[in-house]
Amino acid sequence: MTTIFGVSVQALSGQLLLGLINGSFYAMLSLGLAIIFGLLNVINFAHGALYMMGAFVAWILLNNFGLGYWWALLIAPIAVGLFGALLERLLLARLYKLDHLYGLLLTFGLALIIQGLFRQHYGSSGLPYVIPPELSGGQRLPFMFLPNYRAWVVVASLVICLSTWLLIEKTKLGAYLRAATENPTLVGAFGVNVPLLITLTYAFGVGLAALAGVLAAPIYSVNPAMGADIIIVVFAVVVIGGMGSILGSILTGFGLGLVEGLTKVFYPEASSVVIFVIMAIVLLAKPSGLFGRSA
Repeated sequence: MTTIFGVSVQALSGQLLLGLINGSFYAMLSLGLAIIFGLLNVINFAHGALYMMGAFVAWILLNNFGLGYWWALLIAPIAVGLFGALLERLLLARLYKLDHLYGLLLTFGLALIIQGLFRQHYGSSGLPYVIPPELSGGQRLPFMFLPNYRAWVVVASLVICLSTWLLIEKTKLGAYLRAATENPTLVGAFGVNVPLLITLTYAFGVGLAALAGVLAAPIYSVNPAMGADIIIVVFAVVVIGGMGSILGSILTGFGLGLVEGLTKVFYPEASSVVIFVIMAIVLLAKPSGLFGRSA
């Protein structure tokens, strides 16, 4: 059996795959957070709850309406995005001229309310969500067994993240979004509906969280605490990458997932804190984050 630093290649490959899968969710969730903060200047602590809501929408569509996984990938982000648009118009829009702390406290309260409502109705135990038949099974590689669904999650996350980055950084719509955050009055003078643009941006950000929730449903059990379990780590990822940095969130999410996986192989006791240790080091060396711009 081939080993690397005393660890078998099979064990190392398995943990790297697990780290890459976790990194896929870190990247998608931190991407949504970075979009909302970078373009709206809102610290969206409700992001984890909306990720959980996306998973529950997929479960409800399957068990109550007979609509499977592929329909959930389409419907859940739209449904949660519409819910996010409603939150933005009714609540968040009133806080844009205030300190960031007000938005953080509001979204934190919303997260607790949403999580509590789902716990009250569905309980605290996890609900199973079956892998779609098209993605069941796996591939026997020379050094490991690769489940088809996990490979799909990694590929889908990469495509979604890179497509979102291209949309924001390389298209006319993305230019409007960036300009609206810098000078909304001037952009509005050109006939652009800035409030609608802001609402759609928030809806798109939380829609990404819901999409990540649908992808996570067959891997993790669907439960009300799943968002709370991951959101703190995702915030650390965003801080390390640089608040508001789209590309930084993507690269840091995948990179830290791999670091976490390697840590589980060589020093398992530190796997739950390694990301926070890296965050502390980065903040000491570069407070704006690895890819962030200094104020």
